[in-house]
Amino acid sequence: EVVHFSPRMALQPFDLDPTSTRSAKPGTMAPFGSKVPLAEPSWYQNLNTPYYNASHVAWRAKLRDFFEKEVEPIVDDWDKQASMNNHAACGEYVKRMYAKSAQYGILPACVGKPWPGKYTSAPEPEGYDYFHELINVDEGTRAGGGIAWAMMGGLGIGMPPVLNFGVPGDRALQDRVVRECLAGEKIICLCITEPGAGSDVANLACTAEDKGDHFLVNGNKKWITNGIYADYFTVAVRTGPPGSAHKGLSMLLIERNSSPGITTSKMDCMGVWPSGTTYIEFDNVKVPKKNVVGRVGDGFKQIMYNFNHERWLLAAQAARMARTCVEESIAFARSRRTFGKFLIEHQAIQHKIGEMARQCEGLQAWLENVTFQMNTMSKEEQNRKLGGHIALLKLSSSRVAEFCASNAMQVLGGAGYTRSGKGTKVERIYREVKAYAIPGGSEEIMLNLAAGQFGFVTRRAPDPRDKIIKQLKDELKRVQSKL
Repeated sequence: EVVHFSPRMALQPFDLDPTSTRSAKPGTMAPFGSKVPLAEPSWYQNLNTPYYNASHVAWRAKLRDFFEKEVEPIVDDWDKQASMNNHAACGEYVKRMYAKSAQYGILPACVGKPWPGKYTSAPEPEGYDYFHELINVDEGTRAGGGIAWAMMGGLGIGMPPVLNFGVPGDRALQDRVVRECLAGEKIICLCITEPGAGSDVANLACTAEDKGDHFLVNGNKKWITNGIYADYFTVAVRTGPPGSAHKGLSMLLIERNSSPGITTSKMDCMGVWPSGTTYIEFDNVKVPKKNVVGRVGDGFKQIMYNFNHERWLLAAQAARMARTCVEESIAFARSRRTFGKFLIEHQAIQHKIGEMARQCEGLQAWLENVTFQMNTMSKEEQNRKLGGHIALLKLSSSRVAEFCASNAMQVLGGAGYTRSGKGTKVERIYREVKAYAIPGGSEEIMLNLAAGQFGFVTRRAPDPRDKIIKQLKDELKRVQSKL
């Protein structure tokens, strides 16, 4: 049987029966994947696990087969065409891979839990849970962060608001959009960040003016994943008056083909080139009022609702990228000869790789623990309890990935500095790691968020300026009373 996790089960120890799918005993899961030490998560290496069962094993094999057969052969050229701004070639790659992903039944696993069975005929893995989605993200990032974002980025963050809050004014539109995107026929993206507002979501400036039967949308969005390829846009807009802050935000589902006035331009960024990072302009775009996601004025809540899931996705991707650096470093050092011996024989290199691996193993354990918490909580409970934990997890993941990319570059030397040959993966990851330290909430914002969530500050010291301000206010009142 496949065990479905519940909050009550979280309080009970797993039994050690080798036939149980609750826990895996040595020998019940054959080693899987790369034979390079520490190149794969520990449960791939035939170690015990309380998290994975036969359903996860089958799902993992399916994903590895897909990415090795369909994606890895085209990664280098896709990256190259993206760097040359060959939008036509990249667009074809995106469409082809979305279609192939749909054929394999992978896309529904990009939008969280539960499996969106209402909108897809793709078979649900038995006992589908967040560990299935984690495997999806992990396997999908072996080829690089840019490829993962190209194939899962827009869908993974643009679709959940539509699924979670719906489009009450036009259920037919909701049904069509979700079905087309999960079938790999159309692409959706999330539009929140603006030139003047990133983590400061409450100060978004893109407006949606009420015109009776429709909204008139004006403004810009920046650094939008998949935007240049998107058919649908899940857009955060200001429907409230100036100064309404978080209370004046709403979300609209906008169709490109039926909404004149939308301009998308590919941005030249440091990394994740295949993802199609985009600058979007909305110029007097008419959007029917029935296209409101959820309710008018609930935009801020909708944005916050999915942030934990998005940051967890980014952490999982960064964890695999860091582990890829370990794998590439060991493989290269075993083949490279220096001073009459293999590079891996030098103690300095062993220590460098050991430090990388140490951080990867710790990060993986933390990631899987958070994933288990998500499995045993409702979405509302996750958002109440896990915000600080996931913020620190994301922060740690980006720093571990950056550390491993930098050290792998040193191990590979000139090979790692070159966009071809044995150093291709390391070179790609090295220029992609900052896309994990900034988007989804910068490292600094994550630390601030965690401090607030955990209540670091229980009381504040008196500010001497407060006394002066009070005196001035009292003096102002006294003067005004005499006028």
